[in-house]
Amino acid sequence: MHSPESDPAPAAQPSTQPAAQPGSEGSPLEAIIGERVRQYRQAASLSSADLAHRTGMSRAMVSRIESATTSSSLSTLQRLAEGLNIPVTALFRGVDSDREAVFTPAGHGALTVRSGTRHGHQYHSLGHLRGTGETALEPTLVTLTEASMVFPLFQHPGEEFLYMLEGTMVYAHGAYRYSLSPGDSLLIDGEGPHGPLELVDLPVKFLAISQHHT
Repeated sequence: MHSPESDPAPAAQPSTQPAAQPGSEGSPLEAIIGERVRQYRQAASLSSADLAHRTGMSRAMVSRIESATTSSSLSTLQRLAEGLNIPVTALFRGVDSDREAVFTPAGHGALTVRSGTRHGHQYHSLGHLRGTGETALEPTLVTLTEASMVFPLFQHPGEEFLYMLEGTMVYAHGAYRYSLSPGDSLLIDGEGPHGPLELVDLPVKFLAISQHHT
């Protein structure tokens, strides 16, 4: 009779799980690159074999890149871009797709107080978006009524775009005067003195989009 201590240990059983294959599941970045390669290849009326020939890659490698089952080195991306006759950066379009957005339903918008408020000017902010670098974009719906008075001209850094929605007014910018009616627009340098000079047909409503340098 054998003692328990003398029994040999059971042999290890081979795993039934398949070995992990590097790149078997593409990352979001690889998926986007693969999609871009496919889109540009098809737009150029190239087959996978055509692109493989242009880049010196195998057709199988092109297929793996497009299906996001392999990672591409920088040199591979450069060869793909040259084969597709596009800049390398075009292969990354859509990678960083999350961007800031501001939605304002019709009839909404925060009523803001500005220097013209005490003179009857109504300002409804339609959002504020900080752009790239040191700029910020701010659209405002401006309403002028019988209670509004013309106001000493404004000056501020950046640019401003005006689009007339209702009424008629004479708008000043520096030494120039502009008669604005619905559909008219005016793009100005904010450093020049500007503002409503004469309210001709009330109420006046216009969209003012300011780009400020922060």
